[in-house]
Amino acid sequence: MKVIIKPSKISGTITAPASKSSMQRACAAALIRKGESLIHNPGISNDDLAAISIIKNLGATTEYSNEILIIKSNGIQPISNEINCGESGLSIRMFTPIAALSKHPIIINGEGSLLSRPMNFLDEIFPKLSVDILSNNGKLPLQITGPLQPNNILVDGSLSSQFLTGLLMSFAACEFKNDVTINVQDLKSKPYIDLTLAVMQSFGLNLPTNNNYESFTFHHSALFQNKNSTIHYTVEGDWSGAAFLLVAGAIAGNIIVTGLDVFSTQADKAILKALMDCGCHISIQSEQIEIGSSKLKPFHFDATDCPDLFPPLVALAAYCNGTTAIEGVNRLVHKESNRGLTLQKEFGKLGVEIILQDDLMLVKGGAEVTGEIVHSNYDHRVAMACAVAALGASGKTTIQGADAVNKSYPNFYQHLKAIGVSIKP
Repeated sequence: MKVIIKPSKISGTITAPASKSSMQRACAAALIRKGESLIHNPGISNDDLAAISIIKNLGATTEYSNEILIIKSNGIQPISNEINCGESGLSIRMFTPIAALSKHPIIINGEGSLLSRPMNFLDEIFPKLSVDILSNNGKLPLQITGPLQPNNILVDGSLSSQFLTGLLMSFAACEFKNDVTINVQDLKSKPYIDLTLAVMQSFGLNLPTNNNYESFTFHHSALFQNKNSTIHYTVEGDWSGAAFLLVAGAIAGNIIVTGLDVFSTQADKAILKALMDCGCHISIQSEQIEIGSSKLKPFHFDATDCPDLFPPLVALAAYCNGTTAIEGVNRLVHKESNRGLTLQKEFGKLGVEIILQDDLMLVKGGAEVTGEIVHSNYDHRVAMACAVAALGASGKTTIQGADAVNKSYPNFYQHLKAIGVSIKP
């Protein structure tokens, strides 16, 4: 699929999409918890649908009523010997330890770029938790046989916090004779662990003691809370997707974005700092964020804990008069594409020079952004970044592989149209 975007001035009010980070964690917590859980504002992205499919294959039932997702679970009771995580990195890392709670052999599979992502972590950790694992040289497909037995372990948190999320969720479903501690070395993306713990608390799961993110201790005396009651959980707005809307406002606004929790634990809320630093017009209120274009200046931003912000930050930096520096490039290698190189290549086509120096990305902004033919490289965030950058370009921009946005934000182009962007298929 391709879309053609013409330079556009935008205005109006738009509601942020549902957070897939929140939605997927809620699905996992509802499966573990047992009983009935009502998920309000459920997500509809491909990653969200993958999570729903996974919990159904692991024994939960789901149905929709008045736009509420109702999940009923009796715990991990697989009805299939395989789960497919689509292209969701969070799903593969979070649900694999959860699936390992079953004593039945289960094949873990995926699609697209997920097939090439490294899963060596599981090869190293699972034997220490009494889980047998066969992998394809550290990649998918995997075959696991549990049941997982919690144990004191050391986890490398430098690659992704998502592995730790899966372990925290799976340990929370277990009973302990003694206290058990997950020790963590060099943890990245701490805000995502905050989100995991917040979701676990909302569902009444056993919460570990957080020892300054260096270790997490589960206590043998802990009990499930609200075990027999119906849980209501509202999926919050997605700061990752909304970051593109906010940057669009800074480039071509004025717009109002609603549906975001300014007190959220989502890591990508940090987009607000970059927007304030670059000098755009911005008013942050509890119910909405008003944002508009202005003369933009370059900024320095550390995206180590929020690597998904690189694409919208690059689009923003393209319109800042000078060189913007963004730290954390090493976090981009194993995304849907090698995202640092992909951004460099595709924005280069638009006339924006990007220099990669070790863990640093330098974006030279302020020159004319040219309308050209670019490709998403099947990376949803690259597609959205190119679309937003196109708003102030000198001519029309054609995005090939544009349907990659379905992974996280299937309504993205419709939302852009709603605020005045000229888009043609």
